[in-house]
Amino acid sequence: MSANTVPVLATPRLLLRALRGEDAPAIYAYAHDAAVARFVSWPRHRSLDDATAFLKYVAEAVASGRELHWALARRDDDALVGAAGVRLHGHRIELGYAIAQPHWGRGYATEAATRIVEWAFDNPGVVRVWAYCHVDNGASARVLEKAGMVREGRLSAWVVFPNLDGAAGDCWCYARVRR
Repeated sequence: MSANTVPVLATPRLLLRALRGEDAPAIYAYAHDAAVARFVSWPRHRSLDDATAFLKYVAEAVASGRELHWALARRDDDALVGAAGVRLHGHRIELGYAIAQPHWGRGYATEAATRIVEWAFDNPGVVRVWAYCHVDNGASARVLEKAGMVREGRLSAWVVFPNLDGAAGDCWCYARVRR
């Protein structure tokens, strides 16, 4: 796995590519949406400046080799349907994603998550890909299961959800492990 480079990954309907400055308006559109931001660990975007700041964070995280982030773009028109990222921790990788509400229920999250898990396990040094979701986020739990992950347990007071109630919420931990 090459740090500092975001690999382009393809699925039947999506191209997972590096995020670009021109993606800021599409990122703001979904990150400002209260329904999309409900179960995420970051504050809902209040302006386009928040999306621009996110892109700056992404560039720094990728350059440092600690994270990779992808735009989830439709292959036919390059329209952004969401974004996904991974935190790189040696033999284990943490997955996260967000999908714009107009694209919910179409399988894009599952398609992207499955491809990222496959990509991670293409590297023999990776033995664990994991993710968490709020216990009330059934849609995300189904995505993780369809991506081949297994629910390992409940993490009590795991993450503060600033757009929910600001309290630390319980999460399900999912993982796929190479044995």
